[in-house]
Amino acid sequence: MKHRRALLAALATVTLTTACGFKLRGSADIPFRSIFLGVPEASSLGYELRRNLRAGTDVRIVTDAKDADARLDVLSESRDKEVLSINSAGRAREYTLRYRLSFKVTDAKGRDYIPPTEISLSRDISFNEDALLAKESEEALLYRDMQSDMVQQILRRLSAIKVDPVEPGDALTTPVVKEPGK
Repeated sequence: MKHRRALLAALATVTLTTACGFKLRGSADIPFRSIFLGVPEASSLGYELRRNLRAGTDVRIVTDAKDADARLDVLSESRDKEVLSINSAGRAREYTLRYRLSFKVTDAKGRDYIPPTEISLSRDISFNEDALLAKESEEALLYRDMQSDMVQQILRRLSAIKVDPVEPGDALTTPVVKEPGK
């Protein structure tokens, strides 16, 4: 009887998740074969971007920009913390964490696939002096979460690029970027 209920509950869960349109992310379809990443190897953003490109796409990451079909350059990256509210003693009670990234994607000839673009994410976090270490850990976790969201947004934008076929000797063909939802 217990096994039957568990089986029915599992079957209902599977049916409901498939009925709502849930599916695993799968691999991103990036329209070029190789990419150069203008992100420092040691940066956590660069590491996560490389890991996601290797695991979720067929694109090859090259170490020399001359060998790449596309080049992703990070123009700026910043993390900010701003007071959102204060308590009656004038001490911070809540903060807004912001993570901004500016990047561009060009082809091998320097033409823009994606012109300089900024992505900005923010999260609110409460603050308590009695739990200082826990709040610092929570802040670090929120920044890591925003970084993961940032990488996923970059991958979606890369997969939205539509590249016109280039005829040999055609110097006037420019890449076409189709923004998602348009």
